[in-house]
Amino acid sequence: MTTSVTSAWSITESVRPPRAVFTDFPLGNTAGPPHRSDVQLDIARQALSLIATDSEPGTILPLSHEWGEPWKEEARELVDHRTERFETPQYQEVKDREAAIARHGEQVATGEASSRWGQSPWD
Repeated sequence: MTTSVTSAWSITESVRPPRAVFTDFPLGNTAGPPHRSDVQLDIARQALSLIATDSEPGTILPLSHEWGEPWKEEARELVDHRTERFETPQYQEVKDREAAIARHGEQVATGEASSRWGQSPWD
């Protein structure tokens, strides 16, 4: 028996899993808001209980949980919230940089080779 928990109604409708529960939450938070184990547990229980029903294949059951604060407008903005990207490799710790130099050589590990080649050696 299969059931799915989804926050993407149109995609789930296209895929037609045997059954699914829908949470109108931001993508990546399908099982509920962080630190809300009560909501997360209820969503899991409802998803599992759907298995016991005689639902039609492709059934999507919308759940009544709400996110609690507006999120859709921000999700629709065409703004890149990712961290800044660099042309040269960035390392979290000195030992990571040293390991990259040992494995790939100084020019590649420091990004010097990319300017010499005119493109990133990682592509």
